[in-house]
Amino acid sequence: MSGLPSHIRFWSALAAMAWCLFAQPGYAATPIASPARFLDQAESLRLKDHSRFVQMLEQIHQESSSLSESEQWHLRYLDAWEAQSDGNYAQSELQFRQVIDHSGDPELIGKASARLLKILSLNRHYDEAFVLANHLASTLPQVKDAQVRFDLLTELSEMLDFADQTDLALQYARMAEDAIPPGETSCFPLMLQAAALYNGKRLTSASPEPRQAIDACTTAGDLVSANAIWLVLGSMYIDGNQPLKALDLLDQIGPSIRTAGYYPHLLSSQVERAQAYLKSGNDDEAKKAALAALAISHPDDTGDWVMTDYQVLYQIEKKQRHDAAALAYHERFSTLEKNHLDDVHARALAYDMAEQHLLVQKMQTEGLSKQNSILKLQQALTGKAVETSRLYIALLLLMLVSVVFWLFRLKRSQLRFKELSSLDGLTGIFNYQHFISEASRTLQILEKRRSTACVIAIDLDHFKQINDTYGHALGDTVLKRTVAICRHQLRPDDLFGRLGGEEFCVLLSGCHRNQGMAIADCIRKALAATLVDVEGGVVSFSASFGLACTDTSGYELQRLCKDADAALYKAKRTGRNQVVASGEHIDQVQAQHAEKWAS
Repeated sequence: MSGLPSHIRFWSALAAMAWCLFAQPGYAATPIASPARFLDQAESLRLKDHSRFVQMLEQIHQESSSLSESEQWHLRYLDAWEAQSDGNYAQSELQFRQVIDHSGDPELIGKASARLLKILSLNRHYDEAFVLANHLASTLPQVKDAQVRFDLLTELSEMLDFADQTDLALQYARMAEDAIPPGETSCFPLMLQAAALYNGKRLTSASPEPRQAIDACTTAGDLVSANAIWLVLGSMYIDGNQPLKALDLLDQIGPSIRTAGYYPHLLSSQVERAQAYLKSGNDDEAKKAALAALAISHPDDTGDWVMTDYQVLYQIEKKQRHDAAALAYHERFSTLEKNHLDDVHARALAYDMAEQHLLVQKMQTEGLSKQNSILKLQQALTGKAVETSRLYIALLLLMLVSVVFWLFRLKRSQLRFKELSSLDGLTGIFNYQHFISEASRTLQILEKRRSTACVIAIDLDHFKQINDTYGHALGDTVLKRTVAICRHQLRPDDLFGRLGGEEFCVLLSGCHRNQGMAIADCIRKALAATLVDVEGGVVSFSASFGLACTDTSGYELQRLCKDADAALYKAKRTGRNQVVASGEHIDQVQAQHAEKWAS
C-alpha cells in the first residue's frame, strides 16, 4: 500500500491542533474567586490537560452572567479554541471573528487573529488566509506584546509551511524560538521546525529534530503537542516500511492520546494503526482499526485521515474479493481524493496570487534584500536627475509663500486699522462716527421689519468734579468701569458707543419702551452701587439716563437722539441718577437743549 504524501500526513496532524499558549502556572482546584485568574489557568491547560480544560470551561459557563465584559470576551475566545480543537471549524471561525471585531482587547485580538489564520486554512478559505497572513506579517514590527508576537510568529511559520515555503517557515519558527515570552517554552517552535523539515522532505525517522521537539513538549507538560510529533514519527515509520515500529509507538502513546481526549489525534492514531496492520499483513486487525476510526470520525469530516481510512478499507476488501464493499469504499475514497486535489490546486493558486506580497514581507523581515537595494539605487539616481528642478521649485514656492505672507500681514494691518478707526481709543466701544453709521443702518432694517427699538442717552453725573478732584487717570478708570458695567447688562445685538467725554449712547434693537426702561434702570443701579478705589478711600459715581423709542419718535436716528437727549436733560434737572423717557410733548427748555443734534 502506498501511503499519503508526507506533506499531507503532517498537515493533517498539525492543522487539527489548536494554536496555543503553552507552559503557564497550574490551575487551582478551588471555587471561582477570581474569574480572570480562573480563565488564565484554564487557558494554560488547553494542551497539558485537555479534559480538565473542558471541565473548567463548563464550570465557568455556569457563572458567566457574573463575568465582566473583558472576562466574557476571554471566555468566548476559549470557547472558539475548544470549537477548533473539537473540529467545529465554522463555529470557531465565527467566534474568533467576533473577538477580533468587538472585544477591543489588543492582546485577545492578536491571539484570535493568529488562530483565525489557521481556521481559514482549515475551512479552505485560502485567498483570505494568505491575505491575512500578509497583514499579520506586516504588523509584526509594531507588535509590542511578547505573547502576541510569539503567537503570530508561530502561526506564520505554520501557514508558510502549508504553502510549501519551507525556508520561510523555518525562519519564522526560529524567530519564535528566539522570542519566547515568559511562561512559554521552546516546545511549539521546535515542533514547527520539525514540521517544516518533514514537509520539505528534509527529515527521516532517524533525524534528531522530532526527538528534540518531543522532549521539549514532554518537559513542558504539553501532551497534545508531544502526541502530534509522535504521530508524525509514526507516519514516517509507515512510509519507511517499518509497520511494527509504528505499532509499538502507537501502543506506547495510546494512553496519553486517550487521556488528552483530543479528537484529531484519536482519529489519526486509529488510521495509522490500520495502515500499520495492513502493511504488516494483518488484514483483520487493519479492518477493525479502520472501522473504529470511521466510528469516531465526525459525519462531515472530509479530511485527509478519513480519506486514508477509506483507502485502507478499499484495499482490504479488494484483497478479500469483496467487490461490492471494495467498490463502495473506493468511490468514497475517490471523491475525497478529488476534493483533496482540487483543494491543493486552490491553495497553490491562492498562494501564487499572494506571492508578490509575501516576497515584500520577506524583505521586510530579513532586512534589505538585493532587489530592494537595486530599487533604492534607482530611486537615488532618479532623485539626483531632478534635484536641480526641485530646487528651483522650492525657491519659487518660498517666494510665493513670502508674498502671500506679506499680503496677509498687509491685509491684517488694514483690518486692524479699520477696527481701530471705528473704536474709541480709551473704552474700546464704538466711537461717535461709527456708532451713528451703524445705528442708522440698523434702524433702517428694523423699520422694514416693523420692529421696535429704543435709544438710551447716558451722561455721568458730576464727572468734571471727579476729574478736577482726583485727576484724569481716575476719570479714565471711571469711564472704563462704566463701559464694563453697561456691557454686562446689554445684549449681544445692542449697539454701544461713546459720543464724547462722559456721554454714551445705546441702541436697543427689538426692544419696546418698558424693556428699555428696565435695562436702563438696571445699568443705573449697577453704576450707583459701584465704588472705585483711590488713595485713602473710595469714590462712588452715578449717571443720568434719557430714553426715546421708535413708537413715539420714529425711526430717524437724529430725532431719536434729540428726544433721548431731551429726556436726559430733564433727568439731570430733576435730581440726576434717574431714568426719564421722552413723551409726546417736550417743554421749551428741553427742546432748545436738544437743538444741538441739529447742528
